Amino acid sequence: MPVIDSDYRPPMFLANGYVQSILPTLVRRLPTHHFQRERIVTGDEDFLDLDWSRTGSRQLLIISHGLEGHSKRPYVAGVARAANQQGWDALAWNFRGCSGEPNRQLRFYHSGATDDLHHVVMHALEQGYEKIHLVGFSMGGNLSLLYAGRHADELPPAVESVTAFSVPCDLSASAAQLAKPNNKIFMKRFLRDLRSKVEAKEKQFPGHLSADGYEQIKTFKQFDDRYTAPIHGFEDADDYWQQSSCISYLEAIRIPSLLVNAKNDPFLPGSCFPYEQAQNNPNLLLEVPESGGHVGFIKLNRHQEYWMERRVVRFISSLQDSAECK
Repeated sequence: MPVIDSDYRPPMFLANGYVQSILPTLVRRLPTHHFQRERIVTGDEDFLDLDWSRTGSRQLLIISHGLEGHSKRPYVAGVARAANQQGWDALAWNFRGCSGEPNRQLRFYHSGATDDLHHVVMHALEQGYEKIHLVGFSMGGNLSLLYAGRHADELPPAVESVTAFSVPCDLSASAAQLAKPNNKIFMKRFLRDLRSKVEAKEKQFPGHLSADGYEQIKTFKQFDDRYTAPIHGFEDADDYWQQSSCISYLEAIRIPSLLVNAKNDPFLPGSCFPYEQAQNNPNLLLEVPESGGHVGFIKLNRHQEYWMERRVVRFISSLQDSAECK
């Protein structure tokens, strides 16, 4: 079946999509002091900062955060903790410019940068990992699924699965959704955070871009037309979104992949629920809980263990059980 039943049920009084999307950022805290940071150099003499949480396993989860996130977000730390509890290693990587230090090149991060994810995967393989599972949230979920589909023919055999949550599969439609008045609070926050990166790049590369008039930017369309597209070699925002949306590559995916998008996610319009693609690809499972918001899926317990990380563990464990039965 293209859509699998979900067992996620929100706590009483917390089913609202906006509450689910905002509350975890305000109240959830998980320790990350045990993360071990490593800096690796990219092919263009830039760097990526990786945070490791190891148990000594040969099985690794590579976790990709969302837009303007980083490796120490609670949703990332939650998956790393759940992986370690299973005896698996975890690697939470920071997109360019997201680790607390501006990256070296004019280029920074974007939704289609599968080359950076591939660089992280290859580095992990060099460490001796035999099984790799990709886990992504929001923008990181799009990137993980895009990587699995765009590079299906040359994907390293050790990469065995993808689990992705709250994914803007159709970037153009999601950008339009976020531009709506009821999402103004989210849009203002994203644009405020992105401004600091633009200003940092202006200081690094004077004459190549400018923050003058930034306050006139009110939407992702305006931001991506002015910055993301020209900096990263796209014609405009529409070209960037078309090339970087995983929706066009889902049917090409050849490894088991689970996509979980909540019906009440305020960021996601109808085209971000790829029922047809799941119907046409037996490797793609689509799970659509009634509630969950955007990277929410709250569970109330004393360990601050949310449903998402347990869902990751269950999915990967089910793949291992199936392999053992063959």
